[in-house]
Amino acid sequence: MEPGHNNDNDCRSASQFVRNEEDKQRGMRFTLACAFRCAAAGLVATLQQQKNARIHLAFAALAVVLGIVLRIDLQGWLAIVLCVMLVFGIECVNTALETVVDLVSPGYHDLAKRAKDCAAAAVLVVSIGSLVVAALVYGSALYGLLLAGAG
Repeated sequence: MEPGHNNDNDCRSASQFVRNEEDKQRGMRFTLACAFRCAAAGLVATLQQQKNARIHLAFAALAVVLGIVLRIDLQGWLAIVLCVMLVFGIECVNTALETVVDLVSPGYHDLAKRAKDCAAAAVLVVSIGSLVVAALVYGSALYGLLLAGAG
């Protein structure tokens, strides 16, 4: 293989993920496949490390089932999918921040606690917002089904 090109196995190495200026000048490449593989590893790590992420996954499955049962419309599906993705995205950011804080501050520090608390608060805010969206989408669909059944 010629210098400066990765094969798919190269991106498993941590040194291939963290690129420095020397690697860039030598033409070392980090492929899109490697980037997606690293992103998938981050999602798996989040689900493995964070109990709340697994709870969010269960609620996401419930949201899909409710959407099917209540026959929500396209706009409702868009809102639900956006909320699910937003919650998982912010949960991944929360996990990343917690991991970095643990790396740089292995002992207790008030600022480390504040950073973790703020990241967790972001997940809470998005989750509450998603519950409000769910109530509106599913409530509206249920109301429509009840009206259709009464008429």
